[in-house]
Amino acid sequence: MDKISVIIPMHNTEEFVGDCLSSLKNQTYDNLEIIIVDDKSTDNSLEIVQEYAEADDRMIVYSLDEQKGVGYARNYGIEKATGAYVYFLDSDDFLPRETLSILMNNIGGNVAVRGSVRSSHLSSAFTVTFDGNFNPITYTDNRYNLLHNLKAKNFLIKKEFVDEHNLKFSESHMFYTDLFFLLPFFKNITYIQRIKEAVYFQRLRNDPILNPSLSQTDSIDLSKSFIKVFVDLKQTYSKDNGINAFLDKRFLNYYRKEILIAISTKEDVEVLFEHLRQAVSLLGEKSVANASIILRRELKPIQKNNIKRYKKIMKRHNAFRELKESLGSRRRFYYFLYNHVFTKLPIKSKLVFFESFLGKNYSDSPKYIYEYMNKHKKKYKAVWSFNEKKKIPGRGKQVERFSLKYFYYLARAKYWVSNSRLPVQLTKRKENIYLQTWHGTPLKRLVFDMDDVYSADPNYKKNFYIQSRRWDYLSSPNEYSSNIFQRAFVYNKEMLEFGYPRNDILYKGNNNKEIKKIKKKLNIPLNKKVVLYAPTWRDDDYIARGKYNFSLKLNLEKMQQRLGDDYIVLLRMHYFIANSLDISQYEGFAYDVSTYDDIAELYLASDLLITDYSSVFFDYANLKRPIIFFTYDLEKYRDTLRGFYLDIESEVPGPLLKTSDEVIDAIETIETVKEEYEEIYDAFYKRFCLWDDGKASEKTVNKVFK
Repeated sequence: MDKISVIIPMHNTEEFVGDCLSSLKNQTYDNLEIIIVDDKSTDNSLEIVQEYAEADDRMIVYSLDEQKGVGYARNYGIEKATGAYVYFLDSDDFLPRETLSILMNNIGGNVAVRGSVRSSHLSSAFTVTFDGNFNPITYTDNRYNLLHNLKAKNFLIKKEFVDEHNLKFSESHMFYTDLFFLLPFFKNITYIQRIKEAVYFQRLRNDPILNPSLSQTDSIDLSKSFIKVFVDLKQTYSKDNGINAFLDKRFLNYYRKEILIAISTKEDVEVLFEHLRQAVSLLGEKSVANASIILRRELKPIQKNNIKRYKKIMKRHNAFRELKESLGSRRRFYYFLYNHVFTKLPIKSKLVFFESFLGKNYSDSPKYIYEYMNKHKKKYKAVWSFNEKKKIPGRGKQVERFSLKYFYYLARAKYWVSNSRLPVQLTKRKENIYLQTWHGTPLKRLVFDMDDVYSADPNYKKNFYIQSRRWDYLSSPNEYSSNIFQRAFVYNKEMLEFGYPRNDILYKGNNNKEIKKIKKKLNIPLNKKVVLYAPTWRDDDYIARGKYNFSLKLNLEKMQQRLGDDYIVLLRMHYFIANSLDISQYEGFAYDVSTYDDIAELYLASDLLITDYSSVFFDYANLKRPIIFFTYDLEKYRDTLRGFYLDIESEVPGPLLKTSDEVIDAIETIETVKEEYEEIYDAFYKRFCLWDDGKASEKTVNKVFK
């Protein structure tokens, strides 16, 4: 059994390198020499790999005295390799168990074989493996097609061939160093097989802001680096027609797909223009002639070194490209109108745009801010965004979310008030003032405090960062939240530390008259106690972005049998949950109030709360009423999906229960539960509820709407 030398360059990948090495440790092909070259990591990466190496004598760790880049680290690994084959693996990527076995079983007498590369933003525990329905594709004359991602990932290559042709990665370039190894490699082989079942998982880092990979760095810097690599390779292979044609094609594709997107301002053009001029001067006449007419018009002023003409053409062409793309759907066209037409109109200094929970509700802090302004700030006009028309007090105008009027009023309004995120595609005007009220005290880890993102949107962190840069004010309910928001949102503007406006009603409306009025509106019995069940969603059980499944684990049949004489249950699902609950058989006992707009009114109407990991219990604690935690999947939610800021087992103001029977028992003995948790509840209230005093709306409005 021939040995494979797996070469792993590493720099500051402490979050990922464990997954990488574990995936190698578990390979079904075990005759491995695992060479880890630490490129002067400044985090705990080196300590982690040394622990792995102590437990596995196939792992050899080399530590460089100074950071020299991925190209140098790979070349260093090649020099140290003693295996019959070499294989390159990045320290934040990983392999299914069978990958190396499949490659070795299919290389035969060939120089090399290649598997397929897939992207994943999760850890190796969540990937798939393959049984091996092999369908090799053999590349002969067209072998350069295997260079589509410009990377040496998932090639198994004979070490003898690498040495014979002195194949090396560039040590003078930060990016795209693989091309310097791969071009001479492909030049000197006759054919190569691609085995699609031999999968390599390339990790898409979900934090391109605080922890980007090399490929997630600034797009202008990446563009400059690619151009430099292109120029150097064109000069090296100036007489090789095959490589020249490949390089020209790659440059023109990169220009269309990456550089044009990177150039968003005149300043970007000025930074890149000289680099582009040098590169375009090396393009073959045939390659330019075969380009599209639009591309040729952009290349011509570059060839003639006319930056003024190039800027003018680029402005016109980019507008045309945007318009053409916008015609693909109505919403895209509305975004185009917003960014290019509506935002050119004068801003209305007394117009306020409101949205709550993505247009689903008339509720939460935006509602109470609006109602305070409606009563006290008569000169302001309001526009509300809803998915469906609502009955609201005052003279606020309503627009359908994502309608043409929605974009028009967003562009014209000086003030935006939202408790969630507005679309990432929007450009915020300089005159805009954006009040983000947010929607809860955090128990679950948020955004940049999350390691992996298991939701439907792998770009969650990137998009959140873009959207949160627009916030001018952020509401906070307590000091604990302020500290988390600043870190988890990377937020450094003004925090409004007044409590949540949505909690004002818990102080002003906590009386028999208001509670009776709410119960009548809900059409529920006045002579029974009310249990409110308000769980959150599970990040990994999604239908699509922003839409999640929920499986009701609470046994309503048992609850009705044991509690039905004295209690009713209100079921309030999170606004992300898309599936409806069928509770028709529990009519008169269980009520689905998921579409009831204002959960604060449900708090007032209820005698006790059942929740899990939802932040509702922080707000409910203002009422000092009993809280029960139904945490049937605590270990998974805490240890895998999210993680918590609090020690949920010792700090929350109520029992953690795992079965419906335990929940029912607790409700039947609720007075005993209250006594047992009285001390913890008091400490919890003092920590999280003291800023709320019924005046948060007033304080917020007086600060923002001066």
